Amino acid sequence: MVALLFRAPSEAYTRAVARDRGTRLSTVAGLGPLEARVVEIVWKRGIPVTVRDLQPDLRGLAYTTVMTTLDRLYKKGVLNRHKAGRAFLYSARITPRDLEQSLARRLTAWLLGATRESARPLLSGLVDTLEQTDGALLEELERMIRARRGQLRREGR
Repeated sequence: MVALLFRAPSEAYTRAVARDRGTRLSTVAGLGPLEARVVEIVWKRGIPVTVRDLQPDLRGLAYTTVMTTLDRLYKKGVLNRHKAGRAFLYSARITPRDLEQSLARRLTAWLLGATRESARPLLSGLVDTLEQTDGALLEELERMIRARRGQLRREGR
């Protein structure tokens, strides 16, 4: 879906623009803190935006900084863009849920490793944690596993 890289956020931008969810996005999704903040604003607006549209929400940042950030997000596949006169209009290519699911799949694949044996500690820890913190989530996990197994049987796999 979206090829995002893991990288460390810049401390200067972290202090200047990071917010709770934006901080999570920058840490996990490979988005810089400013990029994460811009994505949050675009999602919140829900309509295509220009650089000028975003500037009130990003006070203190130069027009060219916002423009470069939008361009980077477009090149990373997070935003769509199309020309409208002399400006570009940017809109979200993915939803917050799409991004979270993509990141969760990538993280889970990385944590599980290459072998069945290397996956056991993660799976055991997950079950133990769910049991201790939220029994309803453990039941939900069990329901999801049963549903997936039924789907795979119906598909002949």
